Amino acid sequence: MYLPGVGPKKADVLRKEINVSSWEDMLYYFPYKYIDRSKIFKIRDIDGNMPFIQLKGKIYGYETLGEGHKKRLTAAFYDDTGDIDLIWFQNIKSIQNHYKQGIEYILFGKPAFFNGNIQVAHPELETEDQFFNGEVGIQGQYTTTEAMKNAFLHSRALHKLVIAILETIKEKFPETLPDFIIRKAHVISLDEALRNIHLPVSPALLRQAEFRLKFEELFYLQLQILRVTKFREKRIGGFRFTKVGDYFNRFYAQNLPFELTEAQKRVVREIRRDMNSGKQMNRLLQGDVGSGKTLVALLSILIAVDNGYQTALMAPTEILAAQHFETIAQLLEGLGIEVRLLTGSTRKKEREELLPAVQEGKIHLLIGTHALIEDTVLFGNLGLVVIDEQHRFGVAQRAKLWKKNKLPPHILVMTATPIPRTLAMTLYGDLDVSVIDELPPGRKPIRTIHMYSAKRKNLYASVRRQLREGRQVYIVYPLIEESELIDLKNLQAGFETTKEIFPEYAVSMVHGKMKPAEKDEEMQRFVSRETQIMVATTVIEVGVNVPNATVMIIENAERFGLSQLHQLRGRVGRGADQSFCILITEYELSENTRRRIAIMTETNDGFVIAEEDLKLRGPGDIDGTQQSGIAFNLRIADLTKDGQVLSLARELALEILEEDTVLQKPENSLLNKQLEKLNRQRNMGWFMIS
Repeated sequence: MYLPGVGPKKADVLRKEINVSSWEDMLYYFPYKYIDRSKIFKIRDIDGNMPFIQLKGKIYGYETLGEGHKKRLTAAFYDDTGDIDLIWFQNIKSIQNHYKQGIEYILFGKPAFFNGNIQVAHPELETEDQFFNGEVGIQGQYTTTEAMKNAFLHSRALHKLVIAILETIKEKFPETLPDFIIRKAHVISLDEALRNIHLPVSPALLRQAEFRLKFEELFYLQLQILRVTKFREKRIGGFRFTKVGDYFNRFYAQNLPFELTEAQKRVVREIRRDMNSGKQMNRLLQGDVGSGKTLVALLSILIAVDNGYQTALMAPTEILAAQHFETIAQLLEGLGIEVRLLTGSTRKKEREELLPAVQEGKIHLLIGTHALIEDTVLFGNLGLVVIDEQHRFGVAQRAKLWKKNKLPPHILVMTATPIPRTLAMTLYGDLDVSVIDELPPGRKPIRTIHMYSAKRKNLYASVRRQLREGRQVYIVYPLIEESELIDLKNLQAGFETTKEIFPEYAVSMVHGKMKPAEKDEEMQRFVSRETQIMVATTVIEVGVNVPNATVMIIENAERFGLSQLHQLRGRVGRGADQSFCILITEYELSENTRRRIAIMTETNDGFVIAEEDLKLRGPGDIDGTQQSGIAFNLRIADLTKDGQVLSLARELALEILEEDTVLQKPENSLLNKQLEKLNRQRNMGWFMIS
């Protein structure tokens, strides 16, 4: 069944640009905002600051200017009160053929000032007949791309497409939520919601439609995540670690480097309870940089070893794996625990000696990278796996570790990237969450200062003072090579400049394109204080622990996201000395960037920063959905704003699963059916768009 006005070419554009192939896809492509299109302005009443304008007038004076990629089409648009400029950068020939001079059009677009005149780029234009043929009143605005506009599939055209579909489908849309959920959640029917989200009868019904569709999306998302969790809890057993024994107690009495914080003690208790429950533990350990996650993980490892089980610690990079190995081996000195390191760089001869020892259970703790999940690595009795920086590993990789045993080992996932609550419930909804929300005593908060690049002379004097006192300094650049498109200080130039400014000090350089061995060598030179300054890209974001480094300078800080800035800042402040993070930018900054920089200078709290980052950037397609196993992305719900809807959805999903884990009861058959459909990624046989 075809839609008028959508032939194979337009259908192809819709499929490629916004993944719309069917009528259903189109109805689930929701407006991103709403405007009142009943008002038509006069040209004399408008200015360049208005979010949009709607005018009635005529085109005259087409003119083609420029050559090559600078070629553009201009025209004037006039009514009885004045005129404005129109401009098109693409599809020039078909625009001139499509929109005739002297015919009255209704124009819609965003005005802007250019050379003292008001200009509208790529306006939507329709004859009066076409315009009033659609709905006026409150109208949804749909996100479109350049390719769609070139195919005359602008927001208004999509709106008309939706009208045509809704007018063709007279019968009510089949319900996707059972009656008892509709009553409990106080939502309107799917039919009312879909019709009012596109063609709102009133602002009140529009709000109800949004609530219904957001709730449904988040409800099925939570049902999907929690069903897996509940199934695992009921069906999959776990090793029972019943005792805290000699290794743990001796370490606690003799080797513990400092008194645990209350937060660390609480988290150790939560982990211990999980590992003694007879169920497989799946716990996410969140803690800001320097909060002592590694120590908590080590205490968990010792409980496993006390109970006769082996453990594995997996890190995303060789540098980080080596760092963990050195730190943990040092902490466990004198306890008689066998700790070994396995990475891609481990030599063949060493592997030949190591792997049989692991299989025979002689190695208590194996630390490594992805090398740990290779088929050749077999454990005698693997009871606990600690995964550092979870977002770097996919679900498939995690599952490989499960298969190392008849019973799956307990899993403890650590992250230094604080995750806002709404995102944690979605991305890591299958994991129980522990949070270390206090820093060990003696840590001084890092002082963060914003500085403009023109003032760097004063900065160099302050840096020299730190270096004279025996401290070390990081200087981070956003790019590795010069870019013609983006005028950024590049790393190589920065390296040379740093050597010129501080000729009496040794400088290291590290970036992502270096071979691992070269990178490790440069890092080690910095760790051992052979070099005093480290010039780097963000490869040091998750990396070595250098307590002597007290200054972090971030060049072109406007190019980094909030969470990334916070991660970089966490490379300093690891010792007892006062540390500093200097954010260097140009004077010209967007409002969004100024807000980011202000947040960084105001707080050191990673959770506050994560919440703000989510608000500023928005989740878009949820980062890591493929890794978390979520089979469908969010189309209308917004995790930055819909925390309450998410909580309600999770609460009702939990309520259902407590009584019926596998959704076998007759009243839950619709839920099962809908989940299956969503997991097929909505590959449904609705009437094709073309």
